[in-house]
Amino acid sequence: MATPARIQRRRTKGWRAPAGAIYVGRGSRYGNPFIVGSDATNREHATALYREWLENNSYEVHAPTITTEQRQEMDDRRDRLITDAPTLAGQNLMCWCPLPAPGEPDHCHAAVLLQLANAPKEN
Repeated sequence: MATPARIQRRRTKGWRAPAGAIYVGRGSRYGNPFIVGSDATNREHATALYREWLENNSYEVHAPTITTEQRQEMDDRRDRLITDAPTLAGQNLMCWCPLPAPGEPDHCHAAVLLQLANAPKEN
C-alpha cells in the first residue's frame, strides 16, 4: 500500500482530484480554524496552532477575542476531530496550501492530519 500523501487542490483547467482523496481544507469538518492574518501571522504559525490544538490536548489555543460560546464550539470541534482522525488513516488528504519544496517542512494542517491519522496505535 502506498504511503498516504498530501495533495494540493488546484483550479487549473482540466485538473481533477485523485480518486479517493479527501478534502480537508477550510469549509470541511477538518479545516484549520486558525486564519492567517487574524489568528496567525503566516501558514507556519497557523499550522503550529493547529498542531498544538490537536496533539497536545490544548484547549488554550484560542484567539484572545473569542467568546465563551465560541471557545466551547472550538473545543467540541477539536474533540470530534480527534475522534474522527482514524477514519483518515491510509487516505490521501487534499488542501489548497502549496506543497513544500523537497526537503522543506510542510506548513499545512493536512500534513498534521496525515501524521495524526497514520500514527502507530498505542496498545
